[in-house]
Amino acid sequence: MVNTKGGNIPKLIMTTFIMAVFFTMFYVANASDPTPLQDFCVGVNDPNSAVVVNGRLCKNPNDVTVNDFLYKRFNIPGDTNNAQGANATLVDINQFPGVNTQGVAMARVDFAPYGLNTPHLHPRGSEIFAVVEGTMYAGFVTSSYKLYDTILKKGDVIVFPQSLIHFQLNLGKTNALAYASFGSQNPGRVNVADSVFATTPRILDDVLTKGFQVDEMVIEQLRSQFSAENISVNTGRSILKLLSQT
Repeated sequence: MVNTKGGNIPKLIMTTFIMAVFFTMFYVANASDPTPLQDFCVGVNDPNSAVVVNGRLCKNPNDVTVNDFLYKRFNIPGDTNNAQGANATLVDINQFPGVNTQGVAMARVDFAPYGLNTPHLHPRGSEIFAVVEGTMYAGFVTSSYKLYDTILKKGDVIVFPQSLIHFQLNLGKTNALAYASFGSQNPGRVNVADSVFATTPRILDDVLTKGFQVDEMVIEQLRSQFSAENISVNTGRSILKLLSQT
């Protein structure tokens, strides 16, 4: 028989409530890649594979060799002959199946003189960025629009928190190089400018002109810098047309 005297039941209820809140908070805070349930799971495109982990098919462990865990093209510089003068070569699950379930990825970022790794974010992973050669201006912006920026020199390392916009600019007259590591096998990348001005289909002019407080001419000029689409072509998208489709 349970002794109901002395407040045992209220204490039990309170203890249970506190434990429930604690475990709920712990579950919500678990925002990293799922913990692997075996030593490894090398990605494979074989539809006959019997094991699926984290959305990727697993290679039969009996067929795995050390080569599945090697990536040998990281020494090849990226092409910086572009408008930004920089190139980020990401080695994630899509290029390196051996990282499947391991929660890691890497990138090498090559910079031409004064090259810019354009403002961007990684929706699924935090980043640690190490300067190998050169001097850079780098920073990130928080959700409260506070800028944290600094000058990085050879040997310096900076962390870019997950999903926050960040950038790096080569300040030198010579090429620069950096290595980046991510806390996800598939961190993803969203370039800020492209996500606004290079979408398919286009974001309506009504949204962009009001959002940026500029006229349509400015929006078209910006689109022409980021979209391969011929801006003289009328896509036929309008608020009235969209409303007629609902």
